[in-house]
Amino acid sequence: AIDQVNADEIFIFPNNKNIILAAQQAAGLAEGKKITVVPSKTVPQGITALINFMPDLSTEDNLENMTAEMGKVKTGQVTYAVRKTNIDGMDIEEGDIMAIGDHGMLAAGKSVDRVALDALKCMLDDDCELVTVYYGSDVGENAAKALVSQAEQMYPDKEIELQYGGQPIYYYMISAE
Repeated sequence: AIDQVNADEIFIFPNNKNIILAAQQAAGLAEGKKITVVPSKTVPQGITALINFMPDLSTEDNLENMTAEMGKVKTGQVTYAVRKTNIDGMDIEEGDIMAIGDHGMLAAGKSVDRVALDALKCMLDDDCELVTVYYGSDVGENAAKALVSQAEQMYPDKEIELQYGGQPIYYYMISAE
């Protein structure tokens, strides 16, 4: 993929903690191009990093700035369990809905909306001002709007945005900054 990009300087956003090392290895194998891996662990971190890219800054300054800004993002990802398990002391049945945060499980249950709202409860604190909810390909726009409406009622002091992410597997990706 690096060889196919028509640029001398490339930023890679892995958006997954398990992909960062592979991206760094690929960067090391690239010839004739300057490759910078921004160590984003989630899609919301990658989006925050991209928003904070400044074309007038050097690569090194951009990397420092983007990395600092993505460190301010909390992520929650709402998906389903593919098997029965116990994670972080939570018993989860196959098909259950679960919310995974930056440091482990946030919530689990039977309802996508209830788990998403429980995840918000775990994620939000006084420092969070902006929440962005990215809804996936398996969620209708009206359902996503209803969830955001509930969240706005629960957290009237937060700015809550809704975006179509279209992602498979994850009903919602939630970013709190």
